[in-house]
Amino acid sequence: MKKISRRDFLRTSGAAAAAATLAHTPGLAWSQGVGTMAPFADYKALVCVFLHGGNDSFNMLVPNTPAEYNVYAASRQNLAIAQQDLLPINPISVGGVDPFGLHPSMAGIQGLFESGQASFVANVGPLVEPTTKNQYFSGSVTVPSQLFSHNDQQDQWHSLKGAGTSKTGWAGRIADLIRQSVADQQMATNASLNGTTLWQSADETIAYVMGQTGPLPFEGFSNDPGNIRYDQKLAFEAIVNAQYSSIYERGFAEIQRRAIDAADTVSDAIANAPVLTTVFPSSQLGRQLETVAKLIGNRDALQMQRQMFFVGIGGFDSHDDQNQNQPGLLGGVSDSMTAFQAALDELGISESVTTFTQSDFGRTLTSNGDGTDHAWGGIQIVMGGAVSGRDIFGTYPVLQIGGDDDVGGGRMIPTTSADQFAATLAKWFGIPDADLDIVAPHLDNFTQRDLGFLV
Repeated sequence: MKKISRRDFLRTSGAAAAAATLAHTPGLAWSQGVGTMAPFADYKALVCVFLHGGNDSFNMLVPNTPAEYNVYAASRQNLAIAQQDLLPINPISVGGVDPFGLHPSMAGIQGLFESGQASFVANVGPLVEPTTKNQYFSGSVTVPSQLFSHNDQQDQWHSLKGAGTSKTGWAGRIADLIRQSVADQQMATNASLNGTTLWQSADETIAYVMGQTGPLPFEGFSNDPGNIRYDQKLAFEAIVNAQYSSIYERGFAEIQRRAIDAADTVSDAIANAPVLTTVFPSSQLGRQLETVAKLIGNRDALQMQRQMFFVGIGGFDSHDDQNQNQPGLLGGVSDSMTAFQAALDELGISESVTTFTQSDFGRTLTSNGDGTDHAWGGIQIVMGGAVSGRDIFGTYPVLQIGGDDDVGGGRMIPTTSADQFAATLAKWFGIPDADLDIVAPHLDNFTQRDLGFLV
């Protein structure tokens, strides 16, 4: 066996640990610890679509009545979507004719909304406690740390850390809570197709990280006995399965063994998934969601009862060229999510899968001349057969510069917290109300624990 330095071992094993979760081994990984919840009798999945950079969501869902649209247009100036171009939608709980419109590139989401398979959550964002404009400026309430910073606000959405710090994310905490209930699963509860994420970091469980179309293959290996690379695979397996006296050698071999097992298990599940007639976009997000659909399609073979997937797409940091770039960005999200929902319908599993968006933050209502800057509250999409569809949850703000929710430049204070958003998803996923405060640490500061967008 080639000798490696301690530094190389730590670097290599750390990378492998981040990139590979274990295939099911009793007593290890997601089956660690003692859980208190009973085994699940059904299947459910959460799919997080993260829009990296900060989606200008007040151009995604736009007030469409004459008075409110005029306020919006005055605030947005050259970034306002022309009213005649908006795609009309009619939320159940909002009166009037076509009171809201969608960005003209989001025809797919319009169709899902009108058919009752999608809704929106308005003016949602990280909060520690309910916050008014006067309280914000007087400093009489605690607010999340490092507002308007990309990395910090991504971490806020992922971890719900508030003004403190957290090494775990709320999906990771969910996975820890249910780990004993899903001990027979052949794949990790948490899986990311968009890199390692704090959202899935946990104390006890480990997320599986793969590429857009599945696990990255091991170089130089083959499963074909007639290929010389098959002999290389057998030789490598003999090395990692050997007995070693050094703790470093044993640790390195164990990581490699788990990586091989997990890659084989997940790759086989994707390869043997039901063939879908749904055509996905060939975009990065489309490929990720198609892979998620295949894994969900082969859930029974993997003995899965609960899964959480993380997918994402970048480009939403629209300081410049917003009018040129936003149609393609929002259109790509709409087309990919619409295809994913169609695939779930084709699989007959729509009622059991809830897809939702997150983003760093909303963006300023004011234009910087060619785009927008970092802000706070924004609008998120929720989609699936269990969604209370064709509605807007939370309070859509008056989009007025200097208005009651504006802390400067059209940075809107959220009126619904990310904790409430996460707790609503976690409750539907099967987390008891008594444990929701573990998932969403500031939930007790808000009156409404369940926003009601899932049934």
